[in-house]
Amino acid sequence: MKKIIRTSTVALSLDFLLKGQLAFLNQYFEVIAVSGEDEHLRTVAEREKVKTIAVPMQRNISPLKDLVSLWQLYFLFKKEKPQIVHSITPKAGLLSMLAAKLAGVPVRIHTFTGLIFPDKKGFLQRLLIFMDRLLCACATHIYPEGQGVKKDLIQYKITSKPLKVIANGNVNGIDTAYFSKDEVSLHEKESLKKELGISDNDFIFVFVGRLVGDKGINELISAFSQLPTPNSRLLLVGPLESDLDPLYAETLKEIENNSNIISVGFQNDVRLYYSISDCLVFPSYREGFPNVVLQAGAMGLPSIVTDINGSNEIIVDGENGIIIPAQNTIALQEAMLRMIPKGAFYNQLQQNARKMIVSRYEQKVVWEAILEEYRKLEV
Repeated sequence: MKKIIRTSTVALSLDFLLKGQLAFLNQYFEVIAVSGEDEHLRTVAEREKVKTIAVPMQRNISPLKDLVSLWQLYFLFKKEKPQIVHSITPKAGLLSMLAAKLAGVPVRIHTFTGLIFPDKKGFLQRLLIFMDRLLCACATHIYPEGQGVKKDLIQYKITSKPLKVIANGNVNGIDTAYFSKDEVSLHEKESLKKELGISDNDFIFVFVGRLVGDKGINELISAFSQLPTPNSRLLLVGPLESDLDPLYAETLKEIENNSNIISVGFQNDVRLYYSISDCLVFPSYREGFPNVVLQAGAMGLPSIVTDINGSNEIIVDGENGIIIPAQNTIALQEAMLRMIPKGAFYNQLQQNARKMIVSRYEQKVVWEAILEEYRKLEV
């Protein structure tokens, strides 16, 4: 059986972004998952029934540690002799493609799940562009996660190699049977609402993701805190990450002191939180193809998103959500106000939300498309 190695910088990406996919592919190939060692890598091994190997990789630029990781990957690839190495996430992509080329791996694939450099400036942007160009030079095949990512790769002249978006975009699709309101009982919903102090008359906005600046949390908290509607609540589902991209001090203070803002931290199963909510708010600055927007739509929620890669492919303005400019607090607040009355406009968005996800992003379709690509590339 031919061997495929899938790599990501941290195991969280393998655990959440590729859930179920590795087990599916393991029916046809010997799949090995490689990333830094933590509980998520152990979860991948147990759930996907694939071999896992720990190779520490830094998310930030760290020349000495990156060099160590590069050589560890090189020796791993020489030992395992895979036919295909397929990376996701930026640092794993650069290190894996370099190491795989040096090790003579015949098929070297990278999926761009998002680009970091477009919203950077000066030397840092030039450095990030150089790194992505080097990655692409070492890869044999490049797959942008969505049309927006593809457009940016072309615009910034990152590579002249063919760029193909698999299926309708997204690295894993969405399990629409799992992400369904039918999977959450009325008792579970009522218990959570009681626990969080939410009443039936409240309009619940929900954000799911890391609580960091480039997810638009500063704008979200500012916009929400100025809403004139006392029965609106904001549910924040995700970890606070203060090391790489900290929130403003006034944002943190508002989260702590505003009784209408409920922050529940990271949750393994977000379906229950979607099920008690009325609208997803996802004002991110940059994405590749956000799973959160797919999940919320599958759960029947309309979304407010920014006009960025991925989000503006999943959401059609005025059909299953509202698209606003990024980093625009006023536009965000106006969109939230349009949702709150739950009138004809809101009802139309809600009715379209799930069916527009099911028709375009069903998980099995994406998996079959990836399998077909691998079979085409077999050597």
